[in-house]
Order: sequence, then C-alpha cells, then structure tokens
Amino acid sequence: MPARPYALHRYRFRSEWRLPAPPPAVYAVLEDAETYPHWWPQVRRVTRVDERSGTACFRSLLPYVLTVTATEARRDPEAGILEITMRGDLEGFARWTVGAAGGGTRAVFEQEVEVQKPSMRRLAVPGRPFFVVNHSLMMRAGRRGLVSWLARE
Repeated sequence: MPARPYALHRYRFRSEWRLPAPPPAVYAVLEDAETYPHWWPQVRRVTRVDERSGTACFRSLLPYVLTVTATEARRDPEAGILEITMRGDLEGFARWTVGAAGGGTRAVFEQEVEVQKPSMRRLAVPGRPFFVVNHSLMMRAGRRGLVSWLARE
C-alpha cells in the first residue's frame, strides 16, 4: 500500500532532558518563550503577538529558517504541561511535560508537525534523515543552553 502523500512531510519527535534544577524553576523558564533566544542558540527570534501567541524563527545546522506562529493551547503549572499549536512553516503542536526526577527535573518535549515550507516539502525523501539529525542537534544544544541558564539563576 503506498504511503499517504502527507506522511512524507510529517514528523514526530520526542526528547527527554534531565535537568539539575527543581521543576518549578524549569517550568518558569520554559513558559517564558521570549527568553528562549537567550539560552537556546537555534531559536533565533521570538516575538509576542498577544497574550496567547507569538512568532518564532528557528535555524539549526542546515541552511534554512523555519518561521511559525505559536498559540498557547495549554498552560498547566500543576500538571507541569505547556503546549502550543503551530502554523506557518510547521503545522501541528509541541508540548513540554515537566516533573520531578531524582532530585532534579525530567522535561519531556514532544512535537508532531507537518512541514509546510515548500523547499523542505520538495526535499522530503532525500532530506528526511538530514532534517531529523538537524532537529536532534537543535535539541542537544537547547538542553545544554537551558542547563547553563538555570545555573545562572
């Protein structure tokens, strides 16, 4: 059976970060999206649009920029959940789940998106492994940046 056409453009990512800080401190940094460019090198710009949404631009190792409009879907400090929906070069959602783990924090990032950027859609088959590695490098740098940022506070 042939793959559904959109399946080539869909990505599902999951990363788990162990962080040496208490969950409330981690949650506070993650919910403040406007600070991401200060600690996460690949998040180039975040601009607030209103109380629940903003635009963000990302660029990792590969020479392309992704721009999305993110809208808050869920902010639940008690459950440790932050979730956004995205539209633009990526359409879908991203979610952080933050909880205690061994004297520190376990932060799980989940993302399910469909790529809308035309150049990435054209390169769906040959580019997919590179896009996945690019995302992994971005997540690794984000974790390092967050650990450094938390150590300053």
